Amino acid sequence: MFRHTSEVHSWYAERRSAQRHAVTLTRLDRLEGWSLDPATGDLRHASGRFFTVEGLQVETGHREAGSWQQPIIVQPESGILGILVKEFGGVPHFLLQAKMEPGNINLLQLSPTVQATRSNFTRVHHGNAVPYLDHFLAPRRGRVVFDSLQSEQGSWFLRKRNRNMIVETTEDVPPHDDFRWLTLEQIGDLLAVENLVNMDTRTVLSGLPGTYGGRFGDAGAEDRGLHRMAELLSWFTEAQVGRRLEQRRVPLASVKGWSVDDGRVKHEEGLYFSVVGVDVEAEGREVGRWSQPMLAPASRGVVAFLIRTVDGLPHVLVQARTEAGSRDVLELGPTVQCAPENHRRRPAELRPRFLDGVLAAGPTRTVLDVVHSEEGGRFHHAENRYLVVEAGDGVPLDPGPDFVWMTPEQLGALVRHGGRVNVEARNLLTCLRYLR
Repeated sequence: MFRHTSEVHSWYAERRSAQRHAVTLTRLDRLEGWSLDPATGDLRHASGRFFTVEGLQVETGHREAGSWQQPIIVQPESGILGILVKEFGGVPHFLLQAKMEPGNINLLQLSPTVQATRSNFTRVHHGNAVPYLDHFLAPRRGRVVFDSLQSEQGSWFLRKRNRNMIVETTEDVPPHDDFRWLTLEQIGDLLAVENLVNMDTRTVLSGLPGTYGGRFGDAGAEDRGLHRMAELLSWFTEAQVGRRLEQRRVPLASVKGWSVDDGRVKHEEGLYFSVVGVDVEAEGREVGRWSQPMLAPASRGVVAFLIRTVDGLPHVLVQARTEAGSRDVLELGPTVQCAPENHRRRPAELRPRFLDGVLAAGPTRTVLDVVHSEEGGRFHHAENRYLVVEAGDGVPLDPGPDFVWMTPEQLGALVRHGGRVNVEARNLLTCLRYLR
């Protein structure tokens, strides 16, 4: 264990020096083990496992554009994102690992105890076993604190979910070299550092009950606020049944507005993202060498909550958000979720609501401002700027049909029920609750 956060930084630097990693961009048609289907243009692995990159036709009446086509990752299997927790001296500690992912800007970030797809933990790659996996598979030892199927990025995955888990153990669990027990306070300090605590750790911690600490830890506040929980669930259900989302998989080669150029899949205007190939060498992983396609965003995104106090309680403004790959039509997202560069040329009425106000907020209204990476296993150098901004006088308590105010405790309760809060809102909630 570490007594001070500075010791965590020293250990992290030592692990970066101890491991050799290399990621090289390459053409999609030169990826070892992968091929572009000659009939459809879809990207597939020779094993038929892991994931594919295909085309998707989307029809919906609840986005800036009502219909569009795009490439998307199709990965039907659910992986495990699990954090082991244990008390030392009466203080809960969380077992995190310094894990390399090829899409991370700095390659090594602090990840959950277990972060593995089903293909990985069933060893399709014929590599090493995943450490500590037995704590998260039945019959498991220990007490389950949180266990829920949660969505991944709906803009880039088709109906993708992972099992988010927190399991408390009383056993002696020695940490391997790349793993260390950290307190919630230490993790909170590390959340203030750009690109250090990875997306999977942040999404799992969003399901941590308030009894473990952090800001907004009063479980009794779930039914206190501007709206009672029953009203929020009714609002969510009404929004869900009132929306239309039609998804149809189409050949990647036929996706309108996109083309294969110079060994990658690109948007015709250079917006949104590209599909690129990478060759990877990595020490400390189940296999030491592999190749894969990745989605590479064209620009940095913004993920933001507006926040205000109502009757003495903090509230965040969430939106009912439909994504191309949404499994159940919509989920609750942050107030703002977009890459501003994709909307730069659009008229004000077609730009995401509240975006301009969030970007214009000065330091006196900005509660939180930190940049974090997104999932480095599938996305290459994907970053979002996470913001929490105090709402101005122009943001009403009744913000309209697609937005609603709720307390962070209420949002956390909805996370624990699963399938209602998107990954961007979950990540931002963790930063809001635990960043000190």
